[in-house]
Amino acid sequence: MQAAPVNPKPPEAPSFGPLRALFGARIAILDGAMGSMIQTFGLTEADFRGDRFRGHPRDLKGNNDLLGLTRPDVIEGIHSAYFSAGADMVETNTFNSTSISQADYGTEALASEINAAAAALALRAARKAESVSPGRRCFVAGAIGPLNRTLSLSPDVNRPEYRAVTWDQVVTAYAEQARTLIAAGVDALLIETIFDTLNAKAALFAISGVFEELGIQLPIMISVTITDASGRTLSGQTVEAFYASIAHARPFSVGINCALGGRAMRPYVEELSGIAGTYTTCYPNAGLPNAFGGYDETPADMAAVLRHFAESGWVNMVGGCCGSTPEHIAAIAAAVRGFLPRPVPSIPPVMRLSGLEALVLA
Repeated sequence: MQAAPVNPKPPEAPSFGPLRALFGARIAILDGAMGSMIQTFGLTEADFRGDRFRGHPRDLKGNNDLLGLTRPDVIEGIHSAYFSAGADMVETNTFNSTSISQADYGTEALASEINAAAAALALRAARKAESVSPGRRCFVAGAIGPLNRTLSLSPDVNRPEYRAVTWDQVVTAYAEQARTLIAAGVDALLIETIFDTLNAKAALFAISGVFEELGIQLPIMISVTITDASGRTLSGQTVEAFYASIAHARPFSVGINCALGGRAMRPYVEELSGIAGTYTTCYPNAGLPNAFGGYDETPADMAAVLRHFAESGWVNMVGGCCGSTPEHIAAIAAAVRGFLPRPVPSIPPVMRLSGLEALVLA
């Protein structure tokens, strides 16, 4: 009689099947930016405070995640606009919703409440979009940002050994966020805009523990940021080294987002497509920020770049990051329509090690 495994893998959530079906059938569409869309509303400190936080001792303007509690109409409206533009999936407004990131505003004790409210708003927008188009399936990804603290780099140039946060603190913060998002009913978890792979590994470790705790496994989507033309993350890894560092988690998808515009991302998207044994995603900024902090790429500009990626067979999901709008997402959705999704390649099972660069022992 064969013994049962000591730690059996938690069962997959119901969202796995429909997501696999979507990614296998066509190129899926992710939403666009949240932060730059919020800026278009011209919100004031009073909007961020609402009645509840009228007497809060610190400034709250800029804490976009708190708007799920004080201006839920704005956040749900942005989600709905992206679904109307053709997005298959939106991200919760939780990029900075860990206790670590919220501590900058003195709202760290609200982290779980902020995550729960954000998930509820995105899910409500999804159900409304489905009701308008019977038979349509709309997904919500719980957005997990990179933190405002890093495990790999010292914030003090005179103390290279110093870290502003510990591994255990990061794991605890990410576990709290993941636990709340899962309980709220999101379809997937998206660890995104990764600039420090060690932070991402802490998130993966935390999520694994929460899956075991709750007895369920959601799709994990991972997206890294290449910070400049060096082709490396801020903590120094190449695309291949990054993928080798996180492949053990068997993510549902891996991709590149944020810092660079689509044109500058091209070689890295192509490289990732060739080495990843899972679905690939890409959601760039609307170009590089200009001198005024804005983004110059039009919907047609972004659509042309992502159409090229789709035509080349490099992607399974596309969308937009900073500076993109529902108009950008509508143009992107139209541009990639009809192209087949990237077939997931069979990657030979060899030893892959990574530091700042990858080492493959074939």
